[in-house]
Amino acid sequence: MTKATTAMKTSGSKEGEGADTPSQLIDARINELRDWRGEMLARVRTLIKQADPEVIEEWKWRGVPVWEHAGIICTGETYKNVVKMTFAKGASLEDPSGLFNSSLEGNTRRAIDIHEGDKIDEEALKALIRAAVALNMSGRATTTRSQKPKSA
Repeated sequence: MTKATTAMKTSGSKEGEGADTPSQLIDARINELRDWRGEMLARVRTLIKQADPEVIEEWKWRGVPVWEHAGIICTGETYKNVVKMTFAKGASLEDPSGLFNSSLEGNTRRAIDIHEGDKIDEEALKALIRAAVALNMSGRATTTRSQKPKSA
């Protein structure tokens, strides 16, 4: 039994391997938190979906909500004192509003740590999400072009 399945049993959702979709697993995570972290994760999820209606929800690494579009946009981890949004390619994104406040030393990722009582700049976050999608899409286009055979 996986940890995700164990979490599902404790939240009262369906049991069994593969019985739940990633979206259902994220719903269960939000419900099982029962505090500000669940509310914040739900709010972040809503903003992600508003910013990118084509986003795909995944459940990876034994219990981490992940949002993807042409690659990973960000994750939504929950810890005792923080909800952490980690952007897979955050170091390559412009952040004019200064939302990134964690994992700033890395070459690839950047994160936003949200603490209890923090207010989210919703428009800035949605712009950051759209920028992450655009970066993923530009990478996919570059990869596709480089894989095509060259004309003689």
